[in-house]
Amino acid sequence: MGGGAEPRPVTTRPGPGLRIARLVTEVTAPAVLVSLQIITVSWHSASRPGQGLVWGLLATLFVTGIPFAYIVGGVRRGRLTDHHVGRREQRRAPLLVGLGSVAAGLGLLAVLGAPRPVLALAVSGLVGLVVAVSVSHWWKMSIHSAVAAGTLVVLMLTFGARLAVAAPLLAVVGWSRVRLKDHTVAQVLTGGALGALIAAAIFGPLR
Repeated sequence: MGGGAEPRPVTTRPGPGLRIARLVTEVTAPAVLVSLQIITVSWHSASRPGQGLVWGLLATLFVTGIPFAYIVGGVRRGRLTDHHVGRREQRRAPLLVGLGSVAAGLGLLAVLGAPRPVLALAVSGLVGLVVAVSVSHWWKMSIHSAVAAGTLVVLMLTFGARLAVAAPLLAVVGWSRVRLKDHTVAQVLTGGALGALIAAAIFGPLR
């Protein structure tokens, strides 16, 4: 992947389209989608609902809770510009913290005997972060699109192909990122393709 100019920040006057794009971006933020995905799959895979909720909350703590807390702290201290980490050069540290947190969580979940689908999700997240760290060194791939596409594939593998009807929502997520000028179309498409591929190649066989 080559370099290329970074998308410029939004400087136009906010209109309905811009407000909708911002709303979509917040609702489909990686931390939100991954947390919902983990809780849903954990609930579905456990023999008892209460047990599934416990596994889901524990996995969520390491996969999204700790990394997001680091990002929020970075924003408050002025080291990061925003909670979406919009500047590519600022992404490395948060991604590495996320990588370490997910690896620690995966080890703990394995020792405690978490359900196989929960472990598969953690492994998928770990691989996804390795890819994101590698790509972000040169290029600002859309993590929003990667997580959205990966989430759809995971849910389809868990609940059935009928959920493919939700695929158009991926275009809405991608549109929001381009509309806000946080990513180019190429960055959105690449993120979506890699997210779906990792989910299918890692979560699918391991679950």
